[in-house]
Amino acid sequence: MRRAIAWIAPWVLLFGCSGGAHHTATNAPDSSVVVPAEPAAVLAHARDGAAAVTVVNVWATWCGPCREELPALLAAVRRHHPDARLLLYSADFDDQAPQVREFLAEQGVRDTVYLKTGDDAAFIQTLHPDWSGALPATLVFDRAGRLREFWEGQADSARFERAIRAALAPQGGPS
Repeated sequence: MRRAIAWIAPWVLLFGCSGGAHHTATNAPDSSVVVPAEPAAVLAHARDGAAAVTVVNVWATWCGPCREELPALLAAVRRHHPDARLLLYSADFDDQAPQVREFLAEQGVRDTVYLKTGDDAAFIQTLHPDWSGALPATLVFDRAGRLREFWEGQADSARFERAIRAALAPQGGPS
């Protein structure tokens, strides 16, 4: 089964989806900086302890559920600023960077956004071994760099809020 998932997952990532650190952009005041990045580098950044909670969201401009959930995700992270930060990781192809920047500008995102590089199967496996490749996918880390939650598929405001609060709570404490 695992072998079948490893073979199918890149196709799901490429053709279908399920139902940044806060750096100020320096290239233009109204756009995001889109930086190609390997998944291991994004995970290292997520685990660096720079914020009490780090939410990594893997999404794509061509993914309807990704586009629909982004406003709720942005609002949840902003409600918990400066304790929470968001690392957006786009699964779009590198030639789609202009569309990524345009969509993010429409959403008011002016942060560094990471763009997937490398092999799809390695990308999926590195981010989370149980990830099927479905988008969107969300990982929530606490200050110690521990993964507190992972899910794939669209989430709503309440789900983001619960995940952030749980990661802010002491390990094993109430959420």
